[in-house]
Amino acid sequence: MTVTETWTVGRLLTWTTEYLQKNGSQSARLDAEVLLSHALECQRIELYTTFDTEPSDEGKTAFREMVRRRAEGTPVAYLVGYKEFYAETFEVNPDVLIPRPETEHLVVEALDRAKELVATRQQAEASSDEQLNICDVGTGSGIIAITLATQFSECNVLAIDKSAAALELAELNATKIELPHEQIQFLQSDLLSECQPGQKFDLIVSNPPYISEAEYRELNKSVREFEPELALVSGPDGNELLVELMQQAVNFLAPDGFLMVEASPMLFDRLSDWQPPGLVCEKITKDLAGLGRVGTFRLA
Repeated sequence: MTVTETWTVGRLLTWTTEYLQKNGSQSARLDAEVLLSHALECQRIELYTTFDTEPSDEGKTAFREMVRRRAEGTPVAYLVGYKEFYAETFEVNPDVLIPRPETEHLVVEALDRAKELVATRQQAEASSDEQLNICDVGTGSGIIAITLATQFSECNVLAIDKSAAALELAELNATKIELPHEQIQFLQSDLLSECQPGQKFDLIVSNPPYISEAEYRELNKSVREFEPELALVSGPDGNELLVELMQQAVNFLAPDGFLMVEASPMLFDRLSDWQPPGLVCEKITKDLAGLGRVGTFRLA
């Protein structure tokens, strides 16, 4: 008699981890846990309390299909439809980039500058209830705009994106997190081109496309073949959109305002070669690897 081994939660995780490792995943165990918990509609921690339990046939079938697609390169976030960022869960799809941990450095820097501006103005005016005006250029799924609005209530945020599909998803995320409609607005625009003349922002923040065409061809398959090229590639040199944004920002920044951008450490290493006039670089914030990741600029 042939004894068939039961596909318990534990065995599924072990087998899938090894399988995904062989297919190039650098976070195979985490991928397996996220996919299985999603297929079984449970929290990841619950997998370890049901380690010796066999999932339903429906759960195993759904899991098997996601594992197949993950092995082909589809990012986990697109398979499950969400990604966590700064303690919130955001819906994502192939119309937007998947949030990266590095972008939290941009959020932290923006929050610090926002608090600094409020404190300075309150000190100068004795009292001030004025809301800060913040613009997030290239909002994608809305992670930066929404996080700033939730973490700093004394602001109004304009979330901009060139992609109508991205804006639709950002609006959905703002609705799910229950942000007040008056606190966050959305605008389809190529960078700041559709903003009203004379409009001023205390903070302009952006994680724009900053990859060169040559770099794009060398990206991992799971990024190159699945995430939107529009949100990744700037042009032949990688700094084209950064230059254009900086040039536009000069006309939209408040006198004491700041422009903060996330970019490649390689671009910040040669900032003096391409930074347009009108702005002064006040600070380069380094990431956990010690590489320049966020540039903070003010009017010259």
